[in-house]
Amino acid sequence: MARIDVTMPQMGESIAEGTLSKWLKKVGDEVKRDEPIFEISTDKVDAEIPSPTAGTLAEILVPEGKTVAVQTLVARIETEKGAPVAATTPAAAAPAAAPAPQAVAAAGVAAPVAGAAASAPPAHGNGNGAIPAPDSFEGRLRSKSSPLVRKMAAEHGVDISGLNGSGIAGRVTKRDLLDHLASGPAPQPAVSMHAPGGAGEFHGPVPEPWPGDRVEPMSKMRALISDHMVASRRTSAHVTSFMEMDFTRIAKIRANKRREFETATGEKLSYMPFIIKATVDAIKQYPIMNSSVAGTSVIYRRPVNIGIAVALDWGLLVPVIKNADDLSLTGLTRALNDLANRARSKKLSPQEVQDGTFTITNPGGFGSLMGTPIINQPQVAIMGIGAIEKRPKVITGPDGEDTIAIRTCAYFSISFDHRVIDGAVADQFLAQIKRNIESFPETGVI
Repeated sequence: MARIDVTMPQMGESIAEGTLSKWLKKVGDEVKRDEPIFEISTDKVDAEIPSPTAGTLAEILVPEGKTVAVQTLVARIETEKGAPVAATTPAAAAPAAAPAPQAVAAAGVAAPVAGAAASAPPAHGNGNGAIPAPDSFEGRLRSKSSPLVRKMAAEHGVDISGLNGSGIAGRVTKRDLLDHLASGPAPQPAVSMHAPGGAGEFHGPVPEPWPGDRVEPMSKMRALISDHMVASRRTSAHVTSFMEMDFTRIAKIRANKRREFETATGEKLSYMPFIIKATVDAIKQYPIMNSSVAGTSVIYRRPVNIGIAVALDWGLLVPVIKNADDLSLTGLTRALNDLANRARSKKLSPQEVQDGTFTITNPGGFGSLMGTPIINQPQVAIMGIGAIEKRPKVITGPDGEDTIAIRTCAYFSISFDHRVIDGAVADQFLAQIKRNIESFPETGVI
């Protein structure tokens, strides 16, 4: 009788833990090799995890909703058909096993020297309760807590290197940080009391449920989005400008080229690839829009990696088209459709939602005319696209006479970080996108 262990995978170099959000199979179910058996949520991405082998799901060791370290044993699969199946329940879950040294190294810290793994600290830090030195292995591992934990700690003025964590080798988890904040006097906030509050901070009385109300905890993704949005508003000096774009020319190009394009490429030709192309060309002229702020320095990014916000039933993801400045309209279409489809089917890897340098969001797909999107840190700008629709417009003809014509138009917004981008530059950038859209060349579409 052969049983195969199924462990929590490491979905990216900096990921050290994941939440088992949903079991897609139950004990006793037959599974095929590479068939999804459970879903996980991490700091970076939601994903379906495939079975490493064909057989029968014999044991479930980690219940839905529990967060565990990478390499933790979550289930066992019986590979001999017809073999007895253990009715292990989530309540009988085995304790999380410490990862092998190579797994720790993959988490973004140096691997321990020989013998260090055997002396790893117990669940609540080192044995005597002493805080490890910052330059020790344990200290380095502790400082590699998840981005969410580090960000929360910074917002509350907490030095996580001074906490005893319950994670791997004393790693500080979100629960450890929340317990620490609840156990002592509230620290002074690192920002003005006028800063907007989020899931982790609330200025004023906490609302209580009334009779008949339904109370549901935030999903991991929803909580992460909440924290990220609040942190972004605190970090960047947000300003938003608007401009109307005339898509009449592009609408005609699409109508004329759509059948030929779809026959040649097998892809649907939407407005978005035209918008991405126009944006990428404008970024080349205004590189500050493709930058990040590092203290008192500005990092001008060489690659133009365009993040496209994708609305999902369970939240929001921003897959990234890497090196978009090297792609043709056909290449952008293929990359866009592939990432959007895999985002909705939970097939994205963590690397595909990282390293964006500029983000585009499209609330117009739901009928919104305009919006003021929040910057996706550590970027300095995000562009919102309103509904593309036909409108009556005043057009001045060659003879100077004004007439009313039907034009296909949309409002674009650009939210930018006023710390490094002046309003004039943001408006010039948006105006360049307008020129690129309204004079888009018909040649080279395919």
